[in-house]
Amino acid sequence: MRFRHSPEVWSTFPELTCGVLHATGLTPAVDVTPRLARYADTARARLAGGSEGGFPEIQAWRRAFARMGSPPTRYRCAAESLLRRFRRDGALPRLHPLVDLGNALSLGYAVPVAVLDLARIAGDLTVRPAAGTETYLTLGGDAEHPEPGELVFADAAGRAHSRRWTHRQSGASAVRAETAEVLVVIEAMHDDGPRVVPRMLAELGAALAEVWGVPARTAVLAAAAPEFAVPAVRTG
Repeated sequence: MRFRHSPEVWSTFPELTCGVLHATGLTPAVDVTPRLARYADTARARLAGGSEGGFPEIQAWRRAFARMGSPPTRYRCAAESLLRRFRRDGALPRLHPLVDLGNALSLGYAVPVAVLDLARIAGDLTVRPAAGTETYLTLGGDAEHPEPGELVFADAAGRAHSRRWTHRQSGASAVRAETAEVLVVIEAMHDDGPRVVPRMLAELGAALAEVWGVPARTAVLAAAAPEFAVPAVRTG
């Protein structure tokens, strides 16, 4: 299995920095609570100085959404949505330890983080313009079809695992209690992305090693090196 962005994405959004992490051997029977607080504290301190809409990380994604033709205050990147919810509620819901950690990382750095169950993805996964025939499953179980030209995470079976790039993930590949193998995608658009994304990958990789006791493979993608190959997991 390979993860990539299409050439159209790289040519349209040359400022993109993408980090990818692969890990297997996960279980839900761990406690990440102590690791969540520092990211929440960082977000809380930043929000005390002004709303998330003024963060350079969010402004960069708003410009990207406008370039995609998606009104940026109607369709927000996932990091902005998390920050808005955190500002309103003071906390985020707990879902699964790895998802909670990914959400906390996204909150602290104001950068979208997608955590995907690889067992529910068919073949290669490509961020590309939709044909309009792909099927997207909402978290509530409803089926939708992305608009032609809309950027999606699309697999080989014609399933869209996101809508409007980093706006919404799909329920089809959402992490569940039985999830063992994951792909994590971190995407930044702001000027400091080339420094921040590797740091986020390192922090997440360290958590996987220390909390789950599993190694992680990571890479930072670029137009010149746009693919991440996921190794086949040996069984038996």
